[in-house]
Amino acid sequence: MGDPAGIGPEIGAKALACKKVYEISKPILVGDAETIARAAELANVNLKIRAVSQVCESKFEYGIADVLDLKNVHPETVEYGKVSPMAGKAAFEAVVKAIALAMEGQIDAVVTGPINKESLNKAGYHYSGHTEIFAEYTKTKDYAMLLVEGNMRVVHVSTHVSLKRACELVKKERILTVIQLADAVCRKLGIAKPVIGVAGLNPHSGEGGLFGDEEEKEILPAVEQARFLGIHAEGPVPADTLFSKAKGGLYDITVAMYHDQGHIPVKAAGFVYNDRTGKWESVRGVNITLGLPIIRTSVDHGTAFDQAGKGTASQESMIQAIEYAVQLAS
Repeated sequence: MGDPAGIGPEIGAKALACKKVYEISKPILVGDAETIARAAELANVNLKIRAVSQVCESKFEYGIADVLDLKNVHPETVEYGKVSPMAGKAAFEAVVKAIALAMEGQIDAVVTGPINKESLNKAGYHYSGHTEIFAEYTKTKDYAMLLVEGNMRVVHVSTHVSLKRACELVKKERILTVIQLADAVCRKLGIAKPVIGVAGLNPHSGEGGLFGDEEEKEILPAVEQARFLGIHAEGPVPADTLFSKAKGGLYDITVAMYHDQGHIPVKAAGFVYNDRTGKWESVRGVNITLGLPIIRTSVDHGTAFDQAGKGTASQESMIQAIEYAVQLAS
């Protein structure tokens, strides 16, 4: 469901009002049934809500959304667009429940709506995001964030840390792990011989040590080790050209050294804002957590507090995330 004060419930309801979703999957929404019903009404979608207490009670009928009802929100107390410990708690409980269902084999994949990190932390859950929650509750050590939009696929060496800390985390062992995760997910997506482009950390990939030595000491050794293991990896490639090459089809997937290095090109490709209308014309992109024993995909955007409660949020990214979850599960 995501954070009930954000657009998560709305885009969840809009996605389940889409017939295509039922043609490719048997969806069940985990969260608060009253909140979902309110979101469906707000979004003006033709969708009835069926509250269930177990997955096996679901009927998966188009037009009637099955909601595994956690009964953990009082909708009348939710203030759209506001940070709230109650909302953070509800979002967290939905995530943990979905993880448990996947670990038990009751569901094939988890698709997450957006959560608000401040609300999450004010509720007492000190995580920097979904990825870290999934890693802890599945006891996963080696994991990474993958963003996808079209043929642009970017997996990250680090994500929600300071830029200073991100530079410190550029180490051969971690880079090699991420390259291996990138290679594995491409094969799961049907790319038989993936070509992986690995970004440099510094401008011009360090320019032979003039602007930094991480490329020579950490990144190049990781790329060489990956090649030794039979993986087609290239790099370190200067980041200012790497993603243009990837968009043009030279690379099947790329490895970014830190959060913004990878997020900016993907969101520049998938997010289109029109200043004349004051609206987002496109909000596309999927977030996938690699390395988990379960499948987890997500929308590639936040809670959009500025749009919450207006019924205008786009479900594009949510439907994309469902499609990728189905593809990975099958």
